[in-house]
Amino acid sequence: MSSIGTRLRSRLDPRAPEFEENRAAMVSQWEAVAGELAKVPTVGGERYVARHRKRGKMLVRERIEALVDPHTAFLELSPLAGWGTGDPLGGGVVTGIGVVEGTEVAISGTDMTVRGGSASPTTLAKSMRLFQIVRENRLPLIILNESAGADLPKQADIFVPGGAQFRHLTQLSKAGIPTITLGFGPATAGGAYVPGMSDYTVFVQGRGTAYLGGPPLVKMAIDEVVDEETLGGAEMHARTSGLADYLAVDEMDALRIARGIVRHLRWRKLGPGATEPADPPLYDPQELLGVVPADLRMPFDVREILARILDGSRLEEFKALYGTQLVCGWGSICGFPVGIVANNGILFSEESAKGAQFIQLCNRADTPIVFFQNITGFMVGSKAEQGGIIRNGAKLINAVSNSEVPHLVLMVGASYGAGNYAMSGRAYDPRFIFTWPNHRIAVMGGKQLAGVMEIIGRGAAARRGLDIDEEQLAAQTAALEAQIDRESTALFATGRLWDDGIIDPRDSRTVLGLALSAVHSNVVAGTAEYGVWRH
Repeated sequence: MSSIGTRLRSRLDPRAPEFEENRAAMVSQWEAVAGELAKVPTVGGERYVARHRKRGKMLVRERIEALVDPHTAFLELSPLAGWGTGDPLGGGVVTGIGVVEGTEVAISGTDMTVRGGSASPTTLAKSMRLFQIVRENRLPLIILNESAGADLPKQADIFVPGGAQFRHLTQLSKAGIPTITLGFGPATAGGAYVPGMSDYTVFVQGRGTAYLGGPPLVKMAIDEVVDEETLGGAEMHARTSGLADYLAVDEMDALRIARGIVRHLRWRKLGPGATEPADPPLYDPQELLGVVPADLRMPFDVREILARILDGSRLEEFKALYGTQLVCGWGSICGFPVGIVANNGILFSEESAKGAQFIQLCNRADTPIVFFQNITGFMVGSKAEQGGIIRNGAKLINAVSNSEVPHLVLMVGASYGAGNYAMSGRAYDPRFIFTWPNHRIAVMGGKQLAGVMEIIGRGAAARRGLDIDEEQLAAQTAALEAQIDRESTALFATGRLWDDGIIDPRDSRTVLGLALSAVHSNVVAGTAEYGVWRH
């Protein structure tokens, strides 16, 4: 089988002091993230976990592990959603992509140990993101349902937008994307429409319930005294209402039935799949820990990252001698052909024009694009402006905006200003976007932003003829810099679902390979149509 590109040659010296310094910084940042991840499985607290087990119930991740095929990977999405927001860490719901009966599916499972499975604003945002991933990548969806409904004190932030989940379920069904709901516990009020609008429903006998109003509400509303089973129990729905398509004797039986449903779907991917040799990179992925400088202001060659992720460390570089701050080229990851757009520094006019042309070529060849972001923005100054940086930058953003091949993003460093947009940031709807723990994202760096505000403050004071309180101005500048630095970390960003998760750099090839495989569940096709741009 032929392969794409020529082999990249690494100039990285793992024995150099700079490498060890970079590695130590990255390891420290990853350990901080790993420490937060370790809190997620028991985020509800050991007391609630023990109560759940006493009732003979499996934890949500145990259900997922029993559902997916043995010895296959589960790509969990946004595990730290809600970090720093006041909502439960992880949003009280587990979402991700796994393999069931040889079929890639999306899975969503409620964590009943977190506030009884009630939904917070983060739960909703995380669920909406999964619906987007399911729709765009055409993945069957399995919902492991057990929820007390909305977190009522936060209903003002949940009720109105939350109704979209039912619309999304029906639209997936219309699009021929199967939806399967397993009822392990209560589905109350609006949540009862989750099984109601799913293609397939499985209820666990004696556990699964669904009703628009529970016994207390029924008593208050129509003065009827009724027990849960009669009102909305699994057996009632299987024998009387018809809401339950399958009645499971226990949780493992429900998971067995779900696997059978997926098996009879005979799901077929529409993408071409992996067509290239999936040989490992020539260089050790462990070395990815020491590639990026601890100080993100220091430059490095992004090819060192590509050499440790791409199949065989091969890259067919495009316009290698032109616009050298942007590396473009063709390669493959885990056998899936991809176009690469990777930052080697700030974007000038030449880089912008080069990137726009390359994105057009990827669309003509129906090739997904992987963006490797380490970008401080577009070049500023009179020379750049006169050289057409706005015109060419707009050209690149136009190309990114109207490109129709799947985009995947890995943020390996900085992501500042309009550079975030030009490199297919969250607002540009990439299929998947992952970050390394050193990632920083903001309008600009904290020192730069605080400095700009200081200059503006001094100018305003001068125009008014006012004296400047240097001590007060220094304190304000320092406070603003600290605020921006705090709000631009990888943890801050992932807590707000600006990405689909922080990953260990050493897992980059595996994560991108899993994401690319999911992408190929749908048609992979580009476009020849773009908005008007100036030449």
